[in-house]
Amino acid sequence: MQKTILVTGGAGFIGSNFVPYFCEAHPEYNVINLDKLTYAGNLDNLRECESMSNYKFVNGDICDAQLVEKLFSENDIRGVIHFAAESHVDNSIKGPRAFINTNIIGTFNLLDAARSHWMDAPGKVKPGYEDCRFHHISTDEVYGALGADGFFVETTPYAPNSPYSASKASSDFLVRAYHHTYGMNVTTSNCSNNYGPKQHHEKLIPLIISNALAGKPLPIYGKGENVRDWLYVLDHCRAIDLIFHTGKSGETYNIGGRNERNNITIVKTICGILDEKAPRADGHKYEEQITFVADRAGHDFRYAIDATKLETLLGWKAQETFDTGIVKTVEWYLEKLRK
Repeated sequence: MQKTILVTGGAGFIGSNFVPYFCEAHPEYNVINLDKLTYAGNLDNLRECESMSNYKFVNGDICDAQLVEKLFSENDIRGVIHFAAESHVDNSIKGPRAFINTNIIGTFNLLDAARSHWMDAPGKVKPGYEDCRFHHISTDEVYGALGADGFFVETTPYAPNSPYSASKASSDFLVRAYHHTYGMNVTTSNCSNNYGPKQHHEKLIPLIISNALAGKPLPIYGKGENVRDWLYVLDHCRAIDLIFHTGKSGETYNIGGRNERNNITIVKTICGILDEKAPRADGHKYEEQITFVADRAGHDFRYAIDATKLETLLGWKAQETFDTGIVKTVEWYLEKLRK
């Protein structure tokens, strides 16, 4: 019998890479994709799923508790992979309320619907529902900031510094509480910065590519010294698949690409690839468009993840280095922008 799982936020950047990957890799599942289709959701990114018999899209909001409960009861949901989140730090500074609602209340709605559908009482799973799992996708930003040295590990104390990361930290704790209080089968993953195809144009890498090609300034916060660990989105998708199927209940797994770069290096790398693949008509270099802007409020200096637990216990390994992944990413956006 096919199991039905619920993927939330499957029209967003990471979700729209994960859903076609998962539907193709696991035809034994029916996948329901629940997405509100906010500005960051795009059904065009799921065109390859339209012909898949094990895929269904539902336009809806995880903050709608009645809708979530209805989906569980009508479709006998046996697993959840929870991407849906407000995720842009700048937006969380300007308007934090949406982040509190979606990331905290929405996660609670999903957890509680899963609990009532899968469990009879705390510590007592309904017969036949023993394998049901709730996997929660989180971020390395819940750990706060690092100095020049060190790495985030699964036991790093939480120290969120923005409304976005604080709301994600809250959702992580809710998932933890449902495991420890009710005995619910949950896993959590905290990932580093993702990049790759289908990312919304407000994010650093697609913004730089589109601005460069349009002859616009390439804005960089401060001096461009802030460091992030970059993870190619399909490597992230493979990790989620692995954790969902083989991770230990109640455990957290950090997913990182071991690809630290500061922002100025990222931008210069993209400029170099564009110089080669789509040179400026005037013969100038794209780097000449770089401009430095006032730094973001509370801008964390460095994030870097130690993925040893995931690599050693579950056998995951990133297939892309940043040098290979960024070329694939730029080529995808060039193809898209030329259409």
